[in-house]
Amino acid sequence: MKFCSECAGTVRLLVPEGDTLPRHVCSACGTVHYENPKIVVGCVPEAGDHILLCRRAIEPRRGYWTVPAGFMENGETLSQGAARETLEEALATVEVHELFAVVDVVHARQVHMMFRASLLGETYGAGLESLETQLFLEAEIPWPDIAFPSVRFSLEKWFEDRRTGHRGVHCTVFDRRLR
Repeated sequence: MKFCSECAGTVRLLVPEGDTLPRHVCSACGTVHYENPKIVVGCVPEAGDHILLCRRAIEPRRGYWTVPAGFMENGETLSQGAARETLEEALATVEVHELFAVVDVVHARQVHMMFRASLLGETYGAGLESLETQLFLEAEIPWPDIAFPSVRFSLEKWFEDRRTGHRGVHCTVFDRRLR
């Protein structure tokens, strides 16, 4: 960030009085600009023994497989965001169920929130951000071609839950800064 969104003054990175972290602070008006993590919402759409995946048409990880997911928009709930992303990326309508995975992706400044969902009807296809969509059995999942560690974690937990009957929420942290 170079300029203040309030007055267009220049900003500098410093720890404001009473704070503990560096923030962008306007040199002219003193406005503190907080940069907080973005929320990514998605779901694992289920159709019988199959789940619906999308092959990405955009970077990062173009050509790799993922669940329908994306950034939450203002004015929507988590589950509404997951349903919207599924419609946009997979041209599919889903009934969103409970949250089952929360992944802190610290290095990307994101929190990924994944829901269980049921595919409504048999209609699905490739939206603008997908090269293709496909229903997969667990044995058919293209594990080496899964786009992101958070998606792999979510899929592994989803299948594990299906086998064990577990219905809780799984949480983990990915932070490439720790390497």
